[in-house]
Amino acid sequence: MKFSIILVLVLNTTLLFAQTSADSAAIKETTLNYIEGWYEGNAERMAKSLHPKLAKRAVFADDQFSEQTADILIQRTERGGGKKTPKAQQQKEVTILDIFEGSAVVKVVASDWVDYLQIAKLKDQWLIVNVLWEIKPDSYQKFGMKTKVLN
Repeated sequence: MKFSIILVLVLNTTLLFAQTSADSAAIKETTLNYIEGWYEGNAERMAKSLHPKLAKRAVFADDQFSEQTADILIQRTERGGGKKTPKAQQQKEVTILDIFEGSAVVKVVASDWVDYLQIAKLKDQWLIVNVLWEIKPDSYQKFGMKTKVLN
C-alpha cells in the first residue's frame, strides 16, 4: 500500500516537472523568436511569437503612452528596426518569472530597454499577448529623451 502511494506521488511529480520543463522551453523559444526576430529584422519570427491582439505599451513622462499592435511591431521588424543594433550590443537576457497553467510572465533585458511579457498558451502554442516596456536610463538619448520625468 505504501509503495503504491509513493509510486503515484513520484509519477505525478515527474509528469508535473516534465510539463513545466516543456512549457519553459516553449516559452523561451517564443521569447527568443520575439527578441531575435527583432534584431534580425525577421518579421516571420516576430509574427510567430505574437498573438494577433497584442498590446505593447510604454508609459513615459506626463502619462504619455507608446502603443504598438502586433501588425505595427511586425512591420517595424520587417523594415529592419532592430538591425540598427550592432551584433556585439544585442542583449537578449530571458528570465521566466512565473508560469501558472496557461499563463506566464517573462522579463527580457534587451540592449536599450526592458520588456515584461505576458504570454498565454493557446491551442498548445505560447504567444505574447501583452508587453510593458521601459527604456534603460543610459539609452534615453537614443530615443530622443533627456530623462524620464515622473509626475
